[in-house]
Amino acid sequence: MNHVAEKQAEYADLFDLPEGTVGEILYGQLYTHPRPAPRHANAISGLGFEVGGPYHRGRGGPGGWWILDEPELHLGQQILVPDLAGWRRERMPELPSTAGFDLAPDWVCEVLSPSTQRTDRALKMPIYAEQGVQWLWLVDPDAQILEAYELNDGHWRLLATLSDDQPVSQPPFDATAFALDLLWR
Repeated sequence: MNHVAEKQAEYADLFDLPEGTVGEILYGQLYTHPRPAPRHANAISGLGFEVGGPYHRGRGGPGGWWILDEPELHLGQQILVPDLAGWRRERMPELPSTAGFDLAPDWVCEVLSPSTQRTDRALKMPIYAEQGVQWLWLVDPDAQILEAYELNDGHWRLLATLSDDQPVSQPPFDATAFALDLLWR
C-alpha cells in the first residue's frame, strides 16, 4: 500500500528509505511502495524483452530507442520511477552520466498493482501529460490487459485496450507485434 508523507518531501528523503522500497516525490509528497511482486516483475521483464529487442537493440525491428527499466525521472519538482520508459535516440543521442533523467521520456509504461494503481492513474498520468510524454501504456497483470494511450492536446486519448493473446502493435512500437499473453507466461 502506498504511504504518503505529511511534510514536503525532498530528494534526500529517498535515500533514507528501507531496502526494497521504491520512493517517488509527486506534488511535493513522498510516495513509497515495495519492489514489484513476481507477477508484476514478470510482466515488466516480458515487456522489456518484447520492446527492447526490436527498438532498443534493433533486432527484428527499427531500433532508434533507449528502453530502460525503472529509470529515475526528475521532471520539474516531480521525481518518478516508471516501470519502463523509452526515449527516441534522436531526442537523446546518449544516455546521461547522472543517476536521474531530466528529459521526459517519449514513452512510459506503468505495470499496475494493487499498491500502485491509484497513484499511477490519478497522480502519475497527469504528470506525464504535463511533461509532454507522448505515449503511455498501462499493463495490468491481474486483469491481463494492456491500455495504450497517446497524448493529444495535453490529454490522454485511449488508443486500445488489449486482452488475452491479442497482438500488441501500438504506437510508438507499432512496427512490430507480439502476443499480449507473452507477458503473463
